[in-house]
Amino acid sequence: MSDNITIAISKGRIFNEALPLLAALNIRPKMDPDVTRKLILATNQRNIKLIIVRATDVPTYVEYGAADMGIAGKDVLMEYTGNGVYEPLDLQIARCKMVLAAPKESKKVNGRLRVATKYVNTTRNYFADLGRQVEIIKLYGSMELAPVLGLADQIVDLVDTGNTLKANGLVPVATIAEISSRLIVNKAAMKMKHELIKPMLRELAAVVNRS
Repeated sequence: MSDNITIAISKGRIFNEALPLLAALNIRPKMDPDVTRKLILATNQRNIKLIIVRATDVPTYVEYGAADMGIAGKDVLMEYTGNGVYEPLDLQIARCKMVLAAPKESKKVNGRLRVATKYVNTTRNYFADLGRQVEIIKLYGSMELAPVLGLADQIVDLVDTGNTLKANGLVPVATIAEISSRLIVNKAAMKMKHELIKPMLRELAAVVNRS
C-alpha cells in the first residue's frame, strides 16, 4: 500500500483559510499557488502533496481517486451528483450563505418564476421541496444583473456581506443553506489508507473544535 496522500484544493479563499488547519497537522506547502504555475505542490511532509484544481472539480478528483482527500465548499458538494466520496468533517472555514434573492421592489410574477443561478441542481431541488416548478436559467457569474435586466425574476447565489446584492437593488428572501468548506475523502482510500487518514481526521476535528 502506498503511503502517499494527495489532497485536492482550490486556490483562493478556501486555500488561504485551510492553511492554518494544515499547519496544525504540520503540513505546509513549499510553494504559494499564487506565485507559481505548478498545480502539484510538494509539502514539508515527503508523502503528502497538494493538487490545485478548480473548486467545482475537487469532488471529481477525489471520487475518481486522483486525490485521496479534498477540501470543497458545501455549495459544490450540494451541486455534485457523484457518490464516491465521504464527507466526514465540516472544517468551518470559508463560511457564507446560499440565498434566494429578489429585487427589493419585486412585482408579482405571472406564470412560471424564472431563477438565474449556477447552482442548477440545488435550486431545482429547493423549489421541488416547496412543490413549485420554476424555469432555471444557468449563469456562471454576475448573477445580480439577471433581475436588473429582466433576464430572471430571482437569483440563487452565495452571499457573504450582502453588499453586492444591496448595490444592485436585491434583497435575500430565503436562506437555502449555510455554507462552509468540508473535508472529503475517497471511499477506497478511506479503506486502503485508513491508518494514515483516520489520525489526520481526528487531529483536524480536534483543531476545528478548538477554534
